[in-house]
Amino acid sequence: MQKPHRILLDRVSAYADEAAAYMRRRRVARRPFARLYYPNGRSADHAQDSTSGAELFVAAGRLIEVAGRGPKG
Repeated sequence: MQKPHRILLDRVSAYADEAAAYMRRRRVARRPFARLYYPNGRSADHAQDSTSGAELFVAAGRLIEVAGRGPKG
């Protein structure tokens, strides 16, 4: 039979491992990407560090700049 403090330590270690795994998954899932939707319902994801993704991020940034200026006059 294990000592009571050892059971508690094992349980806390297990919770810490689960929390660390959750944070790793969350970090991976939160990487920036661009998603394109096509007329036929298909979609494609492009990571920011890919060639096509970098081009899409630049284009999106320019669109945001133009939209932020508002109408002239």
